[in-house]
Amino acid sequence: MPTTLDWSHSDPESWANYPVMLATQRGLTQLGPDHSVRPGLAERWERSRDAQGREVYVFHLRRDVHWSDGSLLTARDFVVGWRRALRGRERGEMADLDGASEALALQETLAPEADIRAALERVGVQALDPHTLKVVLAHPRSYFLARVANVYIFYPAPAVDLEGRSDEAVRDYFDRPRDGRPLALGPYRVESWDRAGERVRLVHNPRSAFPVPLAEGEAPVPVITLMKSEIGPALYERGRVDFVFVDSAAALRVRRPDDLQREPLLSTYYLAFNTEKPPLDRPEVRRALSRALDREALMAGLLPAARPSHVLLPPELPGAATPEEAARLPRHEPERARAELAGAGGVARPLRLIYRSGDNFVPEVAIAERIAAQLAKVGVQVVLEARSDFTAEVARRTAEGPRAYDLYLRRLGGDYAHPNTFFTLFERSGNHQTGWETQGGGEPMRRFEQLLEAADAESDEARARALYVRAQEVLVGEQAVIAPLYHPDRYFRARDSLSGLDVDPFNFLALRSLRQAAPPRTQAEGTP
Repeated sequence: MPTTLDWSHSDPESWANYPVMLATQRGLTQLGPDHSVRPGLAERWERSRDAQGREVYVFHLRRDVHWSDGSLLTARDFVVGWRRALRGRERGEMADLDGASEALALQETLAPEADIRAALERVGVQALDPHTLKVVLAHPRSYFLARVANVYIFYPAPAVDLEGRSDEAVRDYFDRPRDGRPLALGPYRVESWDRAGERVRLVHNPRSAFPVPLAEGEAPVPVITLMKSEIGPALYERGRVDFVFVDSAAALRVRRPDDLQREPLLSTYYLAFNTEKPPLDRPEVRRALSRALDREALMAGLLPAARPSHVLLPPELPGAATPEEAARLPRHEPERARAELAGAGGVARPLRLIYRSGDNFVPEVAIAERIAAQLAKVGVQVVLEARSDFTAEVARRTAEGPRAYDLYLRRLGGDYAHPNTFFTLFERSGNHQTGWETQGGGEPMRRFEQLLEAADAESDEARARALYVRAQEVLVGEQAVIAPLYHPDRYFRARDSLSGLDVDPFNFLALRSLRQAAPPRTQAEGTP
């Protein structure tokens, strides 16, 4: 269930809002089936740099795009939406905009409201005319066009509806859908939102410039009801619902229904090392442990299909490593692992591996048990511990200073189709909880971040890709902060009577192309 319908303000639990936002809204760009950036609300754009080295985009908006009430989309809608996002609960996501750092700093220091509003006016988003939007970034960012396609705080907001309203009226606008509001651009709009009953009702938006693609004999699904239920699988079996996630990896090993479907995710499941805690504070030990892992054997028989991998970036991602580049990263070489561990003096104590308790679509228990068995073959004892307070336990520090765990298991999912989204977690400010910023006096982390900064600022795709590959080699190879294990898939069941009801590569319910067999025409509906 969504936590908000206000896509500009959002909140830290934004992942829950994506299915509704992606069905009802659109961005300046959109991603193609191969994850390439394509025109969205903007039909074209120019990209340049000004004398100060800032990146400048001029987006030319489509002139056939209307909100669900029939009003025309304008560049002002982006100005209003992005300024609102700079005041929202995820405002740090807008930091790439020129002038955003000033506006964010003023808010953090509780500056006078007039000063904050003045700073927002100076942020690099400007309507040159109703159909032309100018965007200035503080620094060049190679991921920007991919990001505005998927990260919904960059979507426009209906200025006609929102400007001039009080804060309370705006909250009411989004919290109590009625009379066709909030407005939508996508093929669906929200008609009602029952928080207590945990249901959202979406209805078809015939004014959308992004119609549902129809084959002969198909029609758009007129109404979609999203509901949260602990008995979803039972409701599906009884024919009460038409789609259900299969969130139990254990269940997939027992029974695989005929209508089971799979979506490969832009996601990586990995083993992380506590680099501050001996003997894992030595990169040669971490590399040896990574080489001791047989990813194929780890995943064998656990799922209907699996994509074992020793690289961070999924192969479908634009800019992913070539086979030659991937070969330079630690992969299964057990004899080399034994030799390297012996040369490093071995691992004299048991290592504590923690993972999330409970069943989900990642077979964590089985993977953890197999990791323990594989590391035992190279003389390393592993103690397993499932934690319901996984996040807190990963962050918990001992009285001596380092974090308490030795190893943990975690899934990382991409937010947009660009290598940058897989690296930000491991920067100094990222929530990786590995302590690797302390390694080598901080030099490896500085080098890693310099590679990312250069790649993010590089306009040439080939040169940017080469820099990201080098950053991956520092993180996964040289320093072995993590050991990638596999790229997860999401399983679900959907009725044959519906088409386009599935999951997207970012693990969100895809509702943008939902269609069904058209009802038979009656005689009265024949030729006039």
